[in-house]
Amino acid sequence: MNADRRDLWDIAPLPVGHPDSAALLRAYYDDIVSRYHGRRVTAGEVDAVLAEEPSDDLTAPTGHFVVGRYGGRPAGCVGLRVLAPGTAELTRLFVHPGARGTGGGARLLAAAEHAAREVLGARVIRLDTRGDLVEARALYARCGYTEIPDYNGAKYAEHWFEKRLGPRS
Repeated sequence: MNADRRDLWDIAPLPVGHPDSAALLRAYYDDIVSRYHGRRVTAGEVDAVLAEEPSDDLTAPTGHFVVGRYGGRPAGCVGLRVLAPGTAELTRLFVHPGARGTGGGARLLAAAEHAAREVLGARVIRLDTRGDLVEARALYARCGYTEIPDYNGAKYAEHWFEKRLGPRS
């Protein structure tokens, strides 16, 4: 991958209620729900999922939300929530299809790990994902996550991962 493309990413915390965050969360659910059903979903279906799975806990003190801009445009996001003291859960990792293959997923994941450790005080980060999200599973494995047993009973989850984080800087 060309390092210049990775340099086009600017990643920073942004409130989950910010319009850019909200638009990325809609795009995230549009993408994963469409993939699950094997068809394009309607705006109403995305609205229903957003209501069923609110993201309001992805803000201090229970969580953290990060947005990635690629070439200045919102193109990805990732959230964290505190599961227990010392343990955070990674959620809603998304890179817009037009920005995939540019290193954004790894950059967002690294930013989330840093925030989990430095902002939330986590020593362990966990996540769940589906079997059809092959790219996500490959990214997690490449970045040192190992599969673990089901820790949350999530309705659509088929794989669970965990990574031990280094000490705070």
